[in-house]
Amino acid sequence: MNTLWKLLPALLLAFAPVAGATVNVLACEPEWGALARELGGDKVSVYDATTAMQDPHRIQARPSLIARARSADLLVCTGAELEIGWLPILLRQSGNAAIQPGKPGYFEAAPLVRRLEIPTRLDRADGDIHPGGNPHIQLDPRNIAKVGVALAQRLSEIDRGNAAFYQARQKDFAQRWQSAMQRWETQAAPLKGIAIVSQHKAFPYLYDWLGLREVATLEPKPGVEPSSSHLAEVLAQLQQQPARMVIRAAYQDERPANWMSEKAKIPAVVLPFTVGGADHTDDLFGLFEVTISRLIAAASRDDAK
Repeated sequence: MNTLWKLLPALLLAFAPVAGATVNVLACEPEWGALARELGGDKVSVYDATTAMQDPHRIQARPSLIARARSADLLVCTGAELEIGWLPILLRQSGNAAIQPGKPGYFEAAPLVRRLEIPTRLDRADGDIHPGGNPHIQLDPRNIAKVGVALAQRLSEIDRGNAAFYQARQKDFAQRWQSAMQRWETQAAPLKGIAIVSQHKAFPYLYDWLGLREVATLEPKPGVEPSSSHLAEVLAQLQQQPARMVIRAAYQDERPANWMSEKAKIPAVVLPFTVGGADHTDDLFGLFEVTISRLIAAASRDDAK
């Protein structure tokens, strides 16, 4: 027994995370991969399960993705059932106990922020309705800041030897992020109150942050492609209640927004939606720089008419 007690410190040290070791992070969406890179620096190796040109609702749990999940130390996802169609399969087939729900290696962003558009009823006839509210939380930079604090803490728990490194990175990121937010809000002040049309209900957090007003959506129900008759109904509505622009995400079919742009004589704006959705959006700062600049440019074109 005495020998066992003498060996215990060495055994604990052997199984503790090693300082300087790489934490394998699997990010369900590019925004969380970008955030993990900001906070983890060279202490993390990050793989994004999806790209900006994919609908995050509709992903296949392909074998290469399962292999990534099998070797992951930390899984970072949105939650709020955004990944409900593919993540459970990925988790089950990976066989990786470390990243299962309830384990330190499983991290969800949505529970950390105030969620919008929480439904008052649940009926699949209403389209892709999420019981926990709209899951597209990434386009409010205030949400990014909140998630950053929690994600740095989780990295510190998983890789205790580098905890001080992650906390220092988070503090630096938070300072730069706060400064950028103030700049973006100043630049975007003229957008407040502007009426817009969305192709899909993908931007409520962006609108909430900037004070934009969504007056119509091209999809008759979330996730349901618009028919010609529905588009005609929206056009008739806009003749009574004009909007300044129609917005879609980079991964969406361009035809409905372009049709509405032509008929309603308003700009069609393609927003990157997440990191990698346009040129110069290789990180979170670029994502918001491009998003704000495109909205301002569209509003300016409309003002010039």
